Amino acid sequence: MSLTVDMEVVDQVLCLRLIGELDHHAAESLRKQADEAIDRQGIRHIILNLEELAFMDSSGLGVVLGRYKQIQQKNGEMVVCAISPSVKRLFELSGLFKIIRMETSEQRALERLGAA
Repeated sequence: MSLTVDMEVVDQVLCLRLIGELDHHAAESLRKQADEAIDRQGIRHIILNLEELAFMDSSGLGVVLGRYKQIQQKNGEMVVCAISPSVKRLFELSGLFKIIRMETSEQRALERLGAA
């Protein structure tokens, strides 16, 4: 299974909906797509909707951490929402929840960032 990326911009918030598997094959493509959107559209915050992400490996974590650092430089915030149990466990083990907040839904994440 490959990765499908659905992107939407809502009031300086980049909503990334990841579907499938984020592994070393898909990580570079996701990085490029996110970087282009951040640069071209004046993105200040990122919401990662991981409800339909079945698998993520360390290269996927690297992409997430890299975009987090980009957004931090803009005084923005990254929020993860609707995370599947297996990917949630990976976030917990890696310590990403110490720096990235989690919300139950994309709507709640948008509200938290003041874009809903």
